[in-house]
Amino acid sequence: MQIEKIETFPLVHKLSAPYGDANGYKKYRSCYLVRIITKSGIDGWGECVDWLPTLQVGFNERIIPYLIGKPASDRLQLVATIKKWHQRAAAAVSMALSEIAAKHANLSVCDLWGGKWRDSIPVYASFQSYTDSKDWINHSLQLIEQTAAKGFSSIKVKIGGRRFQEDVSHITLLQKMTEERLRLILDANQSYDMAAARMWERYFSNWQNLLWLEEPMPINNLSEYKLLRASLSVSIAGGENMKSAKQFLPLLCQNAFDIIQPDILHGNGIEDFRDTLQLARHFGIRVSPHSYDGALSRLYALFAQASLSDWSKMEEEKIEPVEWDVMENPFSELIPLKPSNGHVLIPDGIGIGVEVNTDIIKTYLWDGSPYWE
Repeated sequence: MQIEKIETFPLVHKLSAPYGDANGYKKYRSCYLVRIITKSGIDGWGECVDWLPTLQVGFNERIIPYLIGKPASDRLQLVATIKKWHQRAAAAVSMALSEIAAKHANLSVCDLWGGKWRDSIPVYASFQSYTDSKDWINHSLQLIEQTAAKGFSSIKVKIGGRRFQEDVSHITLLQKMTEERLRLILDANQSYDMAAARMWERYFSNWQNLLWLEEPMPINNLSEYKLLRASLSVSIAGGENMKSAKQFLPLLCQNAFDIIQPDILHGNGIEDFRDTLQLARHFGIRVSPHSYDGALSRLYALFAQASLSDWSKMEEEKIEPVEWDVMENPFSELIPLKPSNGHVLIPDGIGIGVEVNTDIIKTYLWDGSPYWE
C-alpha cells in the first residue's frame, strides 16, 4: 500500500453567462482532482477547490513529494500533516486515501465506515438566483420550472443580493407559480442584520412549505442568532464555511441553529467531516451537508448521510437532504449519478462504486492561461 504516483487534474469552465448570489457573480467554475496510485495498483480519487495556480504549485512542490513512498494506510497522519500546509488540499487527499483503503479491504466506502442505514438520500436542487439581466426574476423562475419538471420536490434559492422588496417579489412569484408545492430553502449568504432578517417573518408565517432559512446574518454573532431563532417560525441553518467539528461546537452548545451545514471541501478532511455529523446527532441537531462545489465531494456527503443514524422517528423525514447543484457546471458530470424523484441511490460497488468521467477531465483540463480575467 505504498504510494507510488500522484496525478493532478486542474479543471476550469467559463460560464456562458454569469450567475451568482449575494456574494457576487461567478464567471467560471473550477475543480481540482487528484488521483493517488499505490505500488500494488490500487488508486483513489480526491477533489478540492481553490485558486488553481495555488493548488498546482502546492501539490507539485510540497504535497506530492511528501506523499510519495508513504504508506497509504496512514491516512489520518498524512492528512493531519497536509492540513497544516493547505486545508483544502487535505480534503482531496483524505478522499483519495479513503477510497484506497476501501478498495484494499474489498469494501464500499460506506461498508468501510461500518455500513449504511439507507440505500438512497434525498437531495434538493440548489440555484444561484441572480444574473446581470434586468429580467433576472423571470430567468430564475424558468430555471426552477424546468428543474421541478425533472422530479425535484425541494429547492434552494438565493436572497439578500437585491433590495428586500425585489427579493420578496421573486419569492412571492415563485410560490404562486409552484402553488407552494415545492419545499423551499432561502439562502441569504449572511447578508442581513437582525432587523432585516426578521422582516421575512411576515411572509414566513403564511407559507407552509419552508424547510429553512440559511445564514441570514454573519455567523460569528451567535447571540443574535439565538434571538432570531426564537423569533422566526422557520428553522435556521448554517455553517458551510466552518472548518472543523471543534468550530461547530459553540453553535451546538448555544442552541443557535436548528440545522448545521458542514462542507467536506471547507474542512479538515473526511474523518473530521464525519465527526461533525456525529457531533450534531449527539446534540439532537439536524445536519444537511453543504455540497455545492464538487461532484466527488457531494458523493462523499451522500455516503456520510447514508451511514448516519436517523434524526427523527417521523416516516420519510429520517434523514436530512444533501445539496445538488443544478446550475451550469460540467463538473457535476464527473460522477455519473442522477437524482430520481428527488433522491439519489447510493452506489454499492467497491470503493466509491462508480468510475470518474475522464472525458470531462480531458475536455476541461486547465492549460495554464488566466481563466479569472
